[in-house]
Amino acid sequence: MNPLQLEISNLYNRLADPETDTVALFRALEASGDFPISTGELSIVFVSDSAIGKIHDDFMGDPNPTDVITFPANRAMGSAGEIIVSVDHASSRAKELGEPFSRELSLYLVHGWLHLAGYDDRNDTDRAAMRIAEQQALAILDKAAAGSAFQIIE
Repeated sequence: MNPLQLEISNLYNRLADPETDTVALFRALEASGDFPISTGELSIVFVSDSAIGKIHDDFMGDPNPTDVITFPANRAMGSAGEIIVSVDHASSRAKELGEPFSRELSLYLVHGWLHLAGYDDRNDTDRAAMRIAEQQALAILDKAAAGSAFQIIE
């Protein structure tokens, strides 16, 4: 039995069945032991730019859409945290960069996990450490063949 329970909500109607890849991605990160987070329920929510923009405004006073928002663990409530990802943002950014959509979405999920593991990106030093950790986590996913099948239904 895993001490981390995943609660996955796909509120983006064009994201094809993300559950299998999401579970594989987070189980690979968890199994590596390289970036430990709190135990409990980890909520992952896939949303549109408009939905994440509203959340960004409600909680951070910024109405602009963003890529990922992470809410910290609350041990008293049995929560390991919450990661909210904009599928729209991942799709448009992947096109801009010429990267596969699945890789960009996986990066956002990794980024959220790393926030829960104590990484930050508010200043240049922290941001540099976050970028290194992101690459290390993506290498873990590559080795485990996790997070490579996310798809948008056109």
